[in-house]
Amino acid sequence: MYNGKTGMKKNDVFEEKFIVTEKIYNGFINTFNDTNPLHVNEQFARNKGFKSKVMHGNILQGFISYFVGECLPTKEVIIHSQEISFNKPVYLNDELTFKAIIQDIFESVNVVEIKFSFINNDSVTVAKGKINIGLL
Repeated sequence: MYNGKTGMKKNDVFEEKFIVTEKIYNGFINTFNDTNPLHVNEQFARNKGFKSKVMHGNILQGFISYFVGECLPTKEVIIHSQEISFNKPVYLNDELTFKAIIQDIFESVNVVEIKFSFINNDSVTVAKGKINIGLL
């Protein structure tokens, strides 16, 4: 199914690269003041079995927002809902490949369902989920 209004069709695949930089990490902390020791204390994170400070999961949500707002072939969209499962930790300077596929287009209600995953450099899926966007 092809939606001429959006330029998208079922099974279209999108791919973006994101890096969790120091600037993004610090910006998140400065904006939301989430200083949980798992995210800001190297030794605490190592004592809990992680290799380093674990990045905030909601940084990935920011990448999703960027994808929906800037990477789709239309700007006439709004996020209705999104689900995300965090499977593995993400660390500072990790490069993530974001892969998204148009799962379905529901023209009767102007909704596009997108499934996505974030994959790290070790080819491990660190997060995955689904986004429902409304077409304006």
